[in-house]
Amino acid sequence: MILATDVHYHDSGATAAGVLFNDWGDVAAQQTLTVEIATVKPYVSGQFYQRELPCLLALIEQIDRPLDCIVVDGFVYLDKQKNAGLGQYLYDALGGQVAVVGVAKSAFRDSPVDTQVLRGESRKPLYVTSVGIELVDAKRFVVAMAGDFRLPTLLKQVDSLCRQRNG
Repeated sequence: MILATDVHYHDSGATAAGVLFNDWGDVAAQQTLTVEIATVKPYVSGQFYQRELPCLLALIEQIDRPLDCIVVDGFVYLDKQKNAGLGQYLYDALGGQVAVVGVAKSAFRDSPVDTQVLRGESRKPLYVTSVGIELVDAKRFVVAMAGDFRLPTLLKQVDSLCRQRNG
């Protein structure tokens, strides 16, 4: 089972969303879920993971089946030196038991060129990083995701889902 995640912040809280699917090429989610987080830490430059990680962990707690991979909106590692990003912190928090793929829409300061992926007819890359799965495989999987455009259909869906505040 693969989980794609995203978090949207509002007021002092956030909505974390996830879409569960079986295969990278799936057109539709098998299940969607959201969780409201009443209070989140304020944004601190360079420490984004401290704000988003608790939201993702709250979402993952709602899932009652084993996960093979989690896709995060962001980076597993931030640069050529592989300094930890959100995805690496998530991987560590889960005891290295679930692979994590980061899909970012814009480059970080020193994003390695080998993390770039082009989808559809877009000439603007996505930036794919991974842990627990080889980068070449993670990039291949993201390219294989359903959708004709730059952002895969299920990643668009989870982005939209987290913006539909429940509470």
